[in-house]
This record gives sequence, C-alpha cells and structure tokens, in this order.
Amino acid sequence: MIKTLEVIVREAGEIALTHFSNIKQLEVTKKNPRDFVTQADLEVEAFLQEKLTQAYPEYGFWGEESGQSANQTARWVVDPIDGTHSFARGQYFWSISVALEVDGELQLGAVYAPALHDYYSAAKGQGAFKNGLPIRVSTETQLANAMIATGFACLRAYLPDNNLARFCRIAQHTTGQRRYGSAAIDLCLVADGQVDAFWEQELNLYDVAAGALIAKEAGATVTDFSGKEGIYPKQILATNGHIFTEILALM
Repeated sequence: MIKTLEVIVREAGEIALTHFSNIKQLEVTKKNPRDFVTQADLEVEAFLQEKLTQAYPEYGFWGEESGQSANQTARWVVDPIDGTHSFARGQYFWSISVALEVDGELQLGAVYAPALHDYYSAAKGQGAFKNGLPIRVSTETQLANAMIATGFACLRAYLPDNNLARFCRIAQHTTGQRRYGSAAIDLCLVADGQVDAFWEQELNLYDVAAGALIAKEAGATVTDFSGKEGIYPKQILATNGHIFTEILALM
C-alpha cells in the first residue's frame, strides 16, 4: 500500500505542477472571504478520489473540497493542496496530504511537496521517511535555542483566541520563528528535525492527519495545547519531545 500510495500521490503532484507552472492562467475562487480554492485543488482531489477508490474500494473518502463519501470508519483523509494561497502566488511551500484512517487510528500518511521535490511518508509502527530515507526529530533540548513554526488559519474565523498573543509570547523565548503556510509541511519539518516545534489552531483533520502521523513516527510528541496526547486539529502541538515541557508552559 505504501508503494501504491506513493505512485498515486506523485501522479497527483504532476497535475498540480502543471497548474503551478502556469499560475497566471490559474482559476482562483473564494470559498469565503479568506479561504481560496483553485482549479488545481479540484482536479487533484478528483484524481486522488478516483485512483484511491479504484485501488482500495473498501475505504471511504474525505476530501477538503468534496466532503465525505462512502465508508467513514475506514477512509482516506485528503487535502489536495495544503497551502492553496501560497500555491496561487507561485510560492513553493504547498503540499498534497493523504492519510488512511481506520477506526479512528491513522495507519498511513503521505505528504508530497512537489515544488520542493520532497516526499514524506509513514506507516504506523514503521518509522517515517523523506524521499525513501529514515528521518528523526531534532535533538535540541533548550527552547531558547529552538526554531519553531506556526500558522494563523484561525485569523480567518475572527476568533478572540487568534494565536497572535501566543506567537508573540513564544517567539520571545526562541531563536528562530517560521511561518511556511502549510501545516502538513510544518509537521514534516518537525519530523525531519528542521524545526523543533510546530503549533496551530482551528485546523481540520485533513490539514494535519498525514503530517501528524509522520511526525509521531519520527519521534515527535503530538498533543493539544494542554498536553493531552492525540491529534486535535483545533489545537495541535508537535515537538521534538525535548522542549515539550518548556513550550507547553507557554501555550
């Protein structure tokens, strides 16, 4: 399944890259005042649904653009382009995210960043990989030396708890801060040791499912903002484990 999934996801990446190479002609619409969808999102999701359903008809499908269909106790959870706004502006930090969830447990995850030529994958209990090579979280032990990443999807909902105060508070205690624009990539960067922690709020499962499994398989702690272990898209915190206690106190 890991090999079949990679073939399908990489083919989906080629569809996305075709649109990405012709950005000026890209059709972009708004689902709401701050949320975008492109023709690439729709085509990539339709392709993934078709190919995954053909290969594994026993599984249902939940895509960001098309919603839920068929069996939802065992399903593919898909974000066709995570980081659509970046994609539409010709930036490189966007990804295709596909996870397999069975009875509430994530079994497989793939995050492909075609413009960066990086393919991340994991299967439950089998470790995490980048372009076929094993990856692990960083060994940084001090928050003061840490590189952290976050996002601000919550700003789209005009929420009082909008991450701005939290970001300012944590930024003062860290060496480097990044905002890449794709939660799936952010989680993979934790897995790959490129950043030491990532958090975001008010996301959906399809934004984080694959990346969270990859991070966990690479040795990351994945919790909510109170430290409860699990994948909670409305409050997700992933760390290398070593700085978990320090950053949790600031959440």
